[in-house]
Amino acid sequence: MDLRIFTEPQQGASYDTLLAVAKATEDLGFDAFFRSDHYLKMGDVDGLPGPTDAWITLAGLARETKRIRLGTLMTAATFRLPGVLAIQVAQVDQMSGGRVELGLGAGWFEEEHAAYGIPFPKEKFPRLEEQLEIVTGLWATRPGQTFDFHGEHYDLTKSPALPKPAQDKIPVLIGGHGATRTPRLAARYADEFNMPFASPEDSETQFGRVRAAAQEAGRAADAITFSNALVVCVGKDDQEVARRAAAIGRDVEALKTDGLAGTPAEVVDKIGRYAAVGSRRIYLQILDLDDLDHLELISTQVQSQLS
Repeated sequence: MDLRIFTEPQQGASYDTLLAVAKATEDLGFDAFFRSDHYLKMGDVDGLPGPTDAWITLAGLARETKRIRLGTLMTAATFRLPGVLAIQVAQVDQMSGGRVELGLGAGWFEEEHAAYGIPFPKEKFPRLEEQLEIVTGLWATRPGQTFDFHGEHYDLTKSPALPKPAQDKIPVLIGGHGATRTPRLAARYADEFNMPFASPEDSETQFGRVRAAAQEAGRAADAITFSNALVVCVGKDDQEVARRAAAIGRDVEALKTDGLAGTPAEVVDKIGRYAAVGSRRIYLQILDLDDLDHLELISTQVQSQLS
């Protein structure tokens, strides 16, 4: 089971804070550092000092880390034109020496679009599907050849399809709870399918849908890695768990039900339930980015038991 660190910087984090977390992620032996792609805070937080851009952040981290994978859960298809996105991600992949992964979703948070003047189209899923075809098609086009695409939402003519990523294929992550269109899209484009903030039982159901869609599309089900994203709150004892839960404004029992919370032994046991339904990777949503001791505890007392 791979453990990856997943941050939500729109809730309040500077680049320097994210850099400190990314370096701790690397030093403590975690597999990857991922971040959300949002421009507006959610809930009862001040969000200060303000939003940071996902791909600018990852470009910086690409030069200041050496080993960990870097990516998004999830980049919003509404934020960037697909040709521009393909260039950005390929460049960051080059800057990192081939350590980038792209999580791409339809975009859903209407308020952040209104706050920063970003169009929020009614039909988002068809745009996502076209973006996936364009981005992956640009990367797959051989040097010296051109790429054309003529869709309902995007039109590309004689694109040189440059630059190329450092990796032969940048892993693409698709995720979500949708019962029909999401599994079909994952079957066609995903190297990894992520089930966010769901129980083991609901994850098992959705993983089954994706496997069935992959088989219908002529792909082997084991060609797709299955993963989960879950809020994490670990303490060496009940008092420390309660303190960390209070720091992020959450109830301990709710965290234990909906996420990964409790002592290391409790969290290892819960992770085992996800492993049993086919999850091979957990994105640990870290909400208190100043508590690096939390990461160290997870590394030494949880991750060490999963090796």
